[in-house]
Amino acid sequence: TSEAIERYRNDAQNKQFARLPESGVQFVFTIGSVDSFREDLQAAETASGRSVPVIYKNEKNDWTSVLINLLPWVIIIGAWFFIMRSMARGGGAGGGGIMNVGKAKAQVFDKDNSKRVTFKDVAGLEEAKVEIMEIVDFLKKADKYKELGAKIPKGALLVGPPGTGKTLLAKAVAGEANVPFLSISGSDFVEMFVGVGASRVRDLFEQAKQKAPCIVFIDEIDAIGRARGKNAGFSGNDERENTLNQLLTEMDGFQTNTGVIVLAATNRADILDKALMRAGRFDRQIEVGLPDVKEREEIFNVHLRPLKLDPALDRSFLARQTPGFSGADIANVCNEAALIAARHNKKFISKEDFLAAIDRI
Repeated sequence: TSEAIERYRNDAQNKQFARLPESGVQFVFTIGSVDSFREDLQAAETASGRSVPVIYKNEKNDWTSVLINLLPWVIIIGAWFFIMRSMARGGGAGGGGIMNVGKAKAQVFDKDNSKRVTFKDVAGLEEAKVEIMEIVDFLKKADKYKELGAKIPKGALLVGPPGTGKTLLAKAVAGEANVPFLSISGSDFVEMFVGVGASRVRDLFEQAKQKAPCIVFIDEIDAIGRARGKNAGFSGNDERENTLNQLLTEMDGFQTNTGVIVLAATNRADILDKALMRAGRFDRQIEVGLPDVKEREEIFNVHLRPLKLDPALDRSFLARQTPGFSGADIANVCNEAALIAARHNKKFISKEDFLAAIDRI
């Protein structure tokens, strides 16, 4: 009998305890199925002619059972908190959080900002400056236009290759007009949640109306302003179109006398929605092209100011050596030349360093 019981003890699983209360040899073990154990025990008793007393006792740890039941909920709640904290770090204006996910993440440059940019800080772009000065005049002397019944344009679109100074030019407009400047990228409206983009557009224009007169600048507007009706089967495309619709509604909604002018920049004007380009929204398109040789020299003069240069360096020579370079490219050339000179332990930056930087870029 002891051998049979030992075999049952080895085969059993899950169920808790069987005990023998009488004196003598006792066995305590776990069994898997009470019914199967009884059948096997009866067969063993019949074969041996002996009766084996058995007491079944089901012992459970209540705390363990509770914890096992709660574990899935703990995992779900923990995952939810992790997602919310991630959103709080990456989304929402001014500190973020799930409640601020629909707030516009615009950078605000107040008119009292000590780092105000003016047209003196923008080298080159003479033609673009002439066109955009009209917007400055609208903001500075709005009354003379209103007296004649003229409507101030609601927006202007800066079009040109990357790195040509579109953002800098928009900041200079706000600096010259001495008004607040709200800057946001088109990609900041794009979010994984439905309706967030449209909500951020509404919030952006609410902020602008509170700070009026002011300038709203949307960089890379093609992120939300692409022509509608393409790839209609994708939900992400639907959300982008909802954001664009809200932008069109807001630009129609505020009056020309509110003192809010919208500037936008793109290097892909050909893919923008026609409704965005019509009169009454972006009334003007200002071309911001690559600088010519004279403008490149002016840009070099700006970026060479903080550098220690060879007194014999010819700046017009550098301008002639960089055809097709944008303002951002020229800034990169100046920095790269300084790095090359420092790498060779030079006391100043020479023409050879600039030529090496131009070849590298």
